[in-house]
Amino acid sequence: MTTRARADAPGSGRAEMMSGFDYDLFVIGGGSGGVRAGRVAAEGGAKVALAEEFRMGGTCVIRGCVPKKLMVFASQHGPAAADAAAYGWQGNARGDFDWKGTFRPALHAELERLEAIYARNLGNSGATIFNARAVVKDAHTVALSTGETVTAKHILVATGGRPFIPDTPGAAELGITSNEVFNLEEFPKRMLIVGGGYIATEFACIFNGLGSHVAQWYRGAQILRGFDDEVRGFLAEHIRERGVDLHVGLEVEQMERRDGAIWVKGTDGREEVFDQVLFATGRVPNTDGLGLEETGVKLGRGGEVVVDDYSQTSVPSIYAVGDVTNRITLTPVAIREGMAFVETVFNGNPTKPDHENVASAVFTQPEYGTVGLSEEDARAAEKIDVYCAAFRPMQKSFIGSNERVLFKLIVSQATQKVLGVHIVGDGAGEMIQLAAVAVKMGATKADFDRTVAVHPTMSEEIVLMKSPTRSD
Repeated sequence: MTTRARADAPGSGRAEMMSGFDYDLFVIGGGSGGVRAGRVAAEGGAKVALAEEFRMGGTCVIRGCVPKKLMVFASQHGPAAADAAAYGWQGNARGDFDWKGTFRPALHAELERLEAIYARNLGNSGATIFNARAVVKDAHTVALSTGETVTAKHILVATGGRPFIPDTPGAAELGITSNEVFNLEEFPKRMLIVGGGYIATEFACIFNGLGSHVAQWYRGAQILRGFDDEVRGFLAEHIRERGVDLHVGLEVEQMERRDGAIWVKGTDGREEVFDQVLFATGRVPNTDGLGLEETGVKLGRGGEVVVDDYSQTSVPSIYAVGDVTNRITLTPVAIREGMAFVETVFNGNPTKPDHENVASAVFTQPEYGTVGLSEEDARAAEKIDVYCAAFRPMQKSFIGSNERVLFKLIVSQATQKVLGVHIVGDGAGEMIQLAAVAVKMGATKADFDRTVAVHPTMSEEIVLMKSPTRSD
């Protein structure tokens, strides 16, 4: 799609602001990407409005990354008590987790605090906030659920995604999603997680760590599809060892409410009873009912907004960033896309968001951090060397735990550049951020080799692997 020559194409700059419109920019969606774009544009002098129909902060702050990570922290303290006892600490017997009286109220208070910060920062920038649903009526017009209609030179769609629940009998009536899990009135003692992606697997580990009996059912052959195959198997083994009743090749066939609980029948004939069933079976772009297709905005097969390299849609005045475009569905990516949009449209500096070598973390127990290519993707592109080490770290081996960590480097044979880094172990999410800098800079295996190790740490292994485990 070529639109650079249009009058309202990217790079049109500040001179065009407020040419007969109510706003220079109207943002639909109060998540991280939309708020960042709206705030920075407003701070630069644009007249900005933003509409959010639910709560400021979007999925990440209100019903995603932030509350989930707080639950991850909470879930680690129970198992840590057992480790403490093995190290000699007395009186650290693991008790019951107080969801209703302690954790849940504190969680909601924290989310309200963060929501207020988002709203305050955006308001302080000079942007107008509408607590309303917004629908696109044409290339420059937005209708609000309050009855108001406003016009804007540019419209930015940043409505994110939403959980998908399959058409399984009883699922819609009895199941919950990641949207509802943080609002449960009672802590579930028996929990079924349906799905095998990172959200499903994270929640399986969380509730297991908090003391629930957790089963995880996934229809595929192995959890965490799309990630490195060796890591997938390694994590599945460790998740089972920690107590999650993980089954692959298994789907829910039927669900019913029985005696105050949820009876579930699997496709293999098994029948079990749970207090809650959480469906983490994928997310879809949140574009239903926004008026985009009627306005001429092209949507993909999955409902995602189709954009070019500058986040511009098929309607030149309308842009989209974040999960609604289904490019890389991560909060930091949405923020970068929002910043690139402002640079392009309001600062006269056409900027493409950089989607290469984006690091990510899966907050399972143990954690998984990754940047770059998986072994499978790298091998499909070129000849590679694979360096891999799995071992019991000092902290665990001392107390007789069989838990292992894994470090893996994918290296190009032709250039010796490190194409991918994979780390499984406590703190992997923190470690991968630093490794990502090296990969982004194009570091070679020789660069890793000549880096002096920090001893004694488990992370020193990343610079100590000298011989390939396997090569093409």
